[in-house]
Amino acid sequence: MTIPLTSSLVAQTVAIDDPRQLLPFADQTSPLLWVRKGHGLVGLGEALRLEFSGPDRFASAAAAWREVCAAADVTDEVRRPGTGLVAFGTFAFDDESSATSVLIVPRTIIGRYADASFITRVRLSGDADDVEPHTTGYGPEYRIQLVPGEQSRDGYVGAAEQAIARIQAGELSKVVLARDLTGHLPAEADRRRVLHDLALGYPDCWTYAVDGFIGSSPETLVRVDRGAVSARVLAGTISRGLDADADRDQALALATSRKDQDEHRFAVRSVLSALREHSPELRSGETPFTLKLPNLWHLATDIEGRLSDGSSSLDLMDGLHPTAAVAGTPTRDAVALIRELEPFDRGRYAGPVGWVDASGDGEWAVALRCAQIAPDGDITAYAGCGIVADSDPTSELLETKMKFRPIVEAFA
Repeated sequence: MTIPLTSSLVAQTVAIDDPRQLLPFADQTSPLLWVRKGHGLVGLGEALRLEFSGPDRFASAAAAWREVCAAADVTDEVRRPGTGLVAFGTFAFDDESSATSVLIVPRTIIGRYADASFITRVRLSGDADDVEPHTTGYGPEYRIQLVPGEQSRDGYVGAAEQAIARIQAGELSKVVLARDLTGHLPAEADRRRVLHDLALGYPDCWTYAVDGFIGSSPETLVRVDRGAVSARVLAGTISRGLDADADRDQALALATSRKDQDEHRFAVRSVLSALREHSPELRSGETPFTLKLPNLWHLATDIEGRLSDGSSSLDLMDGLHPTAAVAGTPTRDAVALIRELEPFDRGRYAGPVGWVDASGDGEWAVALRCAQIAPDGDITAYAGCGIVADSDPTSELLETKMKFRPIVEAFA
């Protein structure tokens, strides 16, 4: 439901006993979820829906959210990031995308953290409270096969070859190219089953669901917590080894790969550049560390600082997105090449997904290992790889297969 910004919201947060699990509270067909290691937020219903598009979508969202929060009547007994008035959000990757970017304020939010659990109820002024939330069992199991979509395997190799030629000609330094898989979900399918498998299989990732967009991302675009700002940059990937020795060798190969180190350096540089105007004293590791996930290794760098200008997490995304990790370097040239070589609209893939509260605190991930489920049940999943001068097109295709694995296995 969309309501005018002049309508005020009433939100009340109170502490509750530990609910143990969040996902069983979610709606079967339109879940709202943000969870990692069993902690996070689940939303039910819609008290407010705000939609944005175009190059000003982040600035417009930040301004609209400030207006909504200024007019709201909030009572918060817990007082921590994620309590009080909260919106779940997902944003399109490209300024020219036809996909809608949204902020959704649920009617009810249940939060679970190591040190606190709470419930927030949101309503329009004068409305009655909703019924008490309750858990429901998962629906019947199902198996969905995802198949190549608009970009075939051969088409992807050809696009990577073109990108490498353009990079070697000096037009740009890096570009991230994606391909898509498609399938169809029956109308009665319980979408929480996919989220359950993602959260169980990838507990160190952010498992999310917003407006039919679901996934499990290892990359934190930005986190704001009472003035502290942090990000985790991932760029550079290799598969896990088949045994302990092979796995150790794979991690070492990634850590010493010039190609992956170059790709990672571009990504870190873009995030530092975007955050410095808001946080002059940023801290980051001099060299990336290897991050182990169930199916692959990533090169990773954590960045931390304190905000000097009171920016909200929504304000920061305007400068951060898209990072070199999901677009390339230089950004403008990389996005132009993506539009030329990818035969589809990325939609929300590789855009920000997460939540923001009334103080501007929030957690936003880069939307990776993801799929968009349309209202009619059509599924489109995405995965991409960073292409640099010495990339091998066939190897990049195999890397996309690794990155598809979480979402493919969750549906299958």
